Formats: sequence, C-alpha cells, structure tokens
Amino acid sequence: MIPYSTQLIEEDDIASVVEILRSSHLTQGSKVEAFEEAIAHTVGARYCVSFNSATSALHGAYAVCGIGEGDEIITTPISFVATSNMAIALGAKPIFCDIKMDGNIDENLIEALITPRTKAIVPVDFAGKPVAINAINTIAKKHHLLVIEDACHAFGGDINHQKIGSFADMTIFSFHAIKPITTGEGGAVVTDNEEFARKLRLFRSHGMVKKQLWNSDMVSLGHNYRMTEFAAALGLSQLHKLDRFINIRETIGRYYDERFGNHKLFTIIPIDPNEQSARHLYPLLLNPQLHCVKEEIFIQMQEKGLGVQVHYKPIYQNSFYTERYGEMYLSNAENFYRCELSIPCHQKMTMENAEHVADTVLKIIEKYGSRGCSF
Repeated sequence: MIPYSTQLIEEDDIASVVEILRSSHLTQGSKVEAFEEAIAHTVGARYCVSFNSATSALHGAYAVCGIGEGDEIITTPISFVATSNMAIALGAKPIFCDIKMDGNIDENLIEALITPRTKAIVPVDFAGKPVAINAINTIAKKHHLLVIEDACHAFGGDINHQKIGSFADMTIFSFHAIKPITTGEGGAVVTDNEEFARKLRLFRSHGMVKKQLWNSDMVSLGHNYRMTEFAAALGLSQLHKLDRFINIRETIGRYYDERFGNHKLFTIIPIDPNEQSARHLYPLLLNPQLHCVKEEIFIQMQEKGLGVQVHYKPIYQNSFYTERYGEMYLSNAENFYRCELSIPCHQKMTMENAEHVADTVLKIIEKYGSRGCSF
C-alpha cells in the first residue's frame, strides 16, 4: 500500500530522539526553544510558540486574541474540523465562506459575510497551495480584523519566495506524521506580535509564571499544551531536510501534472508559477459523470494498493454542526467534496512509485469513464 502521505524517519532522526531519551529532561528543556527559534528563522517570523498539536495551537491563537462568546470567525468548510472546532470551544461561531475550485476560500465572498461580531478571518492553505493571502489581508485591514492563517498543510510553501508564516497576524503549522516534516504530533503558532507570543506561552502552560524558588503564579487561564523535548528533537532533525522533502513532493507533483493535465475525465489543481505549494496533498477532481461511481473508484484504487483519501466533507455537514446551526449548502464546497480524491504524494515515494500510481489511476478512472452516471 502506498499511502496518500506518510512520514520519512531516517537514522539521524532516531538518534536525535534517543539522545533526548537518555538525557535529564524529557520536557521543558532547551530543545523546544531551539526548535522554535529554527522554525521562526525558517519562515521569517519574529516568534514561534510550539504546541503539542496544531489543534491546541489553533485554540491558543484564537484565545490570545480575545475571540470568545458571541464572536464570529470567517473560515472555510473545506478543512479538518479543528479549524472551526477551536473557535466554538471558546464560544464563538464559525461563518463558512464558499471556496474556489482549488479548495481555497474564495476571497471575493468574504467581505459580504463580515458583521459587527466578526473578529478574524481564518483561511486554510488547502493541500499546501497558498491562499490569496494578500487580498485577504487587504480585506482584514479595511475592516480592522485579524488574519489567522491555518497553514497546517503548507509548511515550507511560499509566495514569490516569501515563506508562508510571514503574512498573517498569526499562522498555525502542523507537524503531524503525514505533514512535510513531523514531530509525531505537534504544532506551532508563528507571529510578529510580541504580546501574542507572550500570551501563547502562558496559554500552553497553565497560565503560570515562575517567580522565586518554588513560588509560581497562575496569571491567566491556560492548559498543558506543551511540546515534549523528544518531539522537538525529531522536529529539529526533520527541519534540516525540509527542502529535500518539499523538492521530492514537488517533483512527484509535477510528474502527475504532466501525466494528468488536460484529461477528459478529471482535472488537477494548477499551482501558480509564483507559488511554491508544500504539496501536502495531490487532489484529483473527478468530472460530474464520475461522481456516482466515486466510491467504486476509491475502493478499486485501495484494492490496487493506493492509499487514497477524500479531503474533505464540508465541516457543516457533520452532525454536530447540523444540530447546532442547522442545514447549510455552499455550492462549490459541495461540488468539491463530490469530486475530490487525494492520491499518494510524499517524500518517501520514488519516481517508480509515482509512475505506478499514475498508471493505476488512469487505468481505473478510464475504465469507469465508459460507464459514468446516467442523468
């Protein structure tokens, strides 16, 4: 089975973790700080605050900027549920904006959704392809809103050689196992705002500050969201390989682009020449005549050893959301869900793997293309 994404752990990564396991500190040592400094330097941000997951990083980002009861954030329904869940956890409401057919939020629809309760715009860089962040920043500035970029798919990406992580008020990264680099589980918030960084550090560690000797003081409400030393050690080791990993993903992505471009039964998502996608996912968008056989195509690909996946069911379709907010329908989000299929693209693959994936995908889709849906 070739998974749609997976980690690549090498001997030096293992040695880095073993070194920490043999050390005096498994938590709250110096390795986390070193990892944070390296991440901030890599993306061109002043501060990086690490967390034990991207979900807790989102929770922290929302909390420290004052998002709370009765507030609203404008975000996308095509994301993992954590993007909106963490706002709800603070008493806020996600307002879902429809997307473009590259999976990213449609910046042209955002302004109409802004109300006096709106506190932030939260775009997601779907599949690693950068959102129209400059246009979103312009809207946010006009309406005095924050931009909190969920870049969990996009670590290592850039626009005009400026790294994702240097555009928004706060940017969230994920270091989950299937992301371009991993700490196992883990996440981070990067920002240029010193006050946000200070509050984030408090939020991830019980809201406590050390004073003198054994004395400490809890000055705000916080949680135990700290990253471990061995996770940070793995992250540091992986970070040295980021360019190599992204280059492998990009090479495979471009090969797929050549094999799949202009196909009559499905389309691909093009990457603008001035953008570097992190290529976290490689989505195929099935044409309407294949929507009715998508499940069969999915099963066939899995049976042939391709670990395909679908990203994502619109968040508002989940039972929790329909029970809380009622039924909702956004046409592009619905259509995207009907047609999206993610195929393997990651740094553990060889070009022989990529050729096999492409051959298998084409064979299966073209077999079903002769059947299609009857309308």
